[in-house]
Amino acid sequence: MRKAGLFLVSIALSATLWAESPEKKGLDVINKTNAEAYIGFLASDALEGREAGFRGGRIAGEYIVSNLKTMGIEPLFESYYQPFDAYNKERQKRGRFQVHPDSIAKLKQGVHQKLSMNNILGKIEGKNPNEYVIIGAHYDHLGIDPMLDGDQIYNGADDNASGVSAVLQVAKAFLATGVQPERTVIFAFWDGEEKGLLGSKYFVQTFPDMDKVKGYLNYDMIGRNNDESKPTHVVYFYTETHPAFGDWLKNDIKKYGLNLAPDYRPWDKPVGGSDNASFALLDIPVIWYHTDGHPDYHMPGDHVEKINWNKIVDITKASFLNMWNLANEKEY
Repeated sequence: MRKAGLFLVSIALSATLWAESPEKKGLDVINKTNAEAYIGFLASDALEGREAGFRGGRIAGEYIVSNLKTMGIEPLFESYYQPFDAYNKERQKRGRFQVHPDSIAKLKQGVHQKLSMNNILGKIEGKNPNEYVIIGAHYDHLGIDPMLDGDQIYNGADDNASGVSAVLQVAKAFLATGVQPERTVIFAFWDGEEKGLLGSKYFVQTFPDMDKVKGYLNYDMIGRNNDESKPTHVVYFYTETHPAFGDWLKNDIKKYGLNLAPDYRPWDKPVGGSDNASFALLDIPVIWYHTDGHPDYHMPGDHVEKINWNKIVDITKASFLNMWNLANEKEY
C-alpha cells in the first residue's frame, strides 16, 4: 500500500513538473486561431500579393511590426525596420537584383533599376550577449499581374504567409515560457526573397556579429499538402554535421504527440531553395521546414482556404521546441 502511494505521488509530481515546464507553457499558446489570423490578413487581396518594394509589401511589413510591438518583442536595432536598396539592370536587359556593394557600384554606371525594401527584425535578449540564434521567414510574394485573365493576385498563403505566421507564434511562445533564453533569439522577416534572397543576403553582409550566430531556422511554405493522402508530411532539412537536429524532432514528436511524418533530409550544406542558403554559405548550422511543392506554387491559386491548419500548428510547435534547444542547449 505504501509503495503504491509513493508511486502515485511520483506520477502526480512528474505530471505537475511537465505541465509547468517552460516548453509546455510555450506550446500552449501556439494554435489554429493565431495561424488563421496571421495568414488570413497577409494573404488577403487587400495586400495585393505583398510584392517587395511595393504598397502591399510595405503594408505586410507594418502589420508584422505592429504584432511584434503588441507582444512586447524588442527591435533588434533602434527600429524594427532594416531598410536596404537593391539594384538591377534596365528592365529590357536580363539580370537579377543585387545587394552587394560591388555589384551595385557596377550597375550604377549605367541605366538601372532601384528597389527599396525592409527586413523586419526583433529580438529576445539572452543571458549570453555573445551568442545569437535566428528564426526567419520571408514575407514578400509575387504581387499582381494585371494582364492575367481572371484572378490577378498572387496571394501567397502558403508562400510564405504560412512561414511568417510560424515565426510570430514562436515569438509569442518564447514570451509565454517566462524564462530568459541563454542565447539572444532574433525573429527575422525577410523582404525580397522572391527576387533573389535579397533580404537575408543583405542581413548576413551587414550584421556585425555574424560570427556569433550559432544557428538559423527557416520556414518557406509549411501549410500545404503535396499529396492529399499524406496530410502529415513535412520535409525537414538540416545541416548533416549536426545530427542532434534530427534527434530533437524525433524525440519531440514522440514526447508531445505531434501529428507529423517528417522526411528527414540531412544535407552537408543546405544552400538551396530559400533564405537558409544565405546562412549555410557561411557554415552556420541550419534547420529548414518545408511541405513540398504543389500545383498553386507561384500561382494566383495559393489561397488561405487550402491551408492544412492542423499541420501548420504542429510544425510550429515542433519548430518552437527546436528553437528552444538552439537557444538553450550548450552543445549541438
